[in-house]
Amino acid sequence: MSVENRDVTAARLLKSSAKNSYDPYVDVDWDAPLAEDKAYMPLERVSLYGTGLWAKLTPEQRIELSKHEIASIMSVGLWFEIVLMHLLARYVFDLDARTEHAQYALTEIGDETRHSVMFARTAERLGVPRYGVPKVVHRAAKVFGATAAGPSMFASVLVAEETTDRLQRSMMDDDGIQPLIRSVNRIHVVEEARHVRFAKEGVLRETPKLSKAALQRHRLRTALVAYGVIDSMVDPRIYRSVGIDPREGRAAALANPHFHETRRWMAGKIVPFLRDAGLIGGRSEGIWRRAHLI
Repeated sequence: MSVENRDVTAARLLKSSAKNSYDPYVDVDWDAPLAEDKAYMPLERVSLYGTGLWAKLTPEQRIELSKHEIASIMSVGLWFEIVLMHLLARYVFDLDARTEHAQYALTEIGDETRHSVMFARTAERLGVPRYGVPKVVHRAAKVFGATAAGPSMFASVLVAEETTDRLQRSMMDDDGIQPLIRSVNRIHVVEEARHVRFAKEGVLRETPKLSKAALQRHRLRTALVAYGVIDSMVDPRIYRSVGIDPREGRAAALANPHFHETRRWMAGKIVPFLRDAGLIGGRSEGIWRRAHLI
């Protein structure tokens, strides 16, 4: 991937934002009825797929679990969008607002605001409980949002965006998926493509400047964020929706080779990029393996 002057890239992204941005209040049909026979995510990507617990579920229960699982993933995505807005606001604080680079960062904050509202409205429309990250991850994110900078900041953004993006791309043109979910995914995929380009160039510009010691620190931070994000996407409380104890459901999911493969599949685009950029390697690589991302 080539790296342009950052204002050249930002100018192009600003033009794209002007042409290809959406208003979820207008561009999503929130009143359309939900289809009883359609899943909310590919069933083979549900965390319990292939387990003994899955075998005991009826087709209706499998669809119900898919609804709660995608709602959990969206809720964690919503939460991370808010963390990202915090990071971007801190990042742009010291920039010259007259530059295209600063203006695109501000534009991205606007995009993420709309995405957060869109995901929140989706969860509300699905009628699910409030799902989210564990308290320890929530507390850690306050520190990360207040201190993160440099290539690991951009890399952490990419981990969250690229893993969910791959899942969303697999659904947005799938007739077997709920139309509401497809519509939301399509909007997010189009707009996140710009954010991914912005963050990737941030990684490629900043990583070569690091000393060996600094590189190890940024590798560790990126790995820890990757582990926290991927491990938090499925709130164990979702299993109650089909009568499974949350602890039993989480244990089954964490031991499920199909779920491990889904995690690696979701990370299949971002891991090679971060490895080539130098942000995966050394001792921190073990964290990626424990998260089943490589």
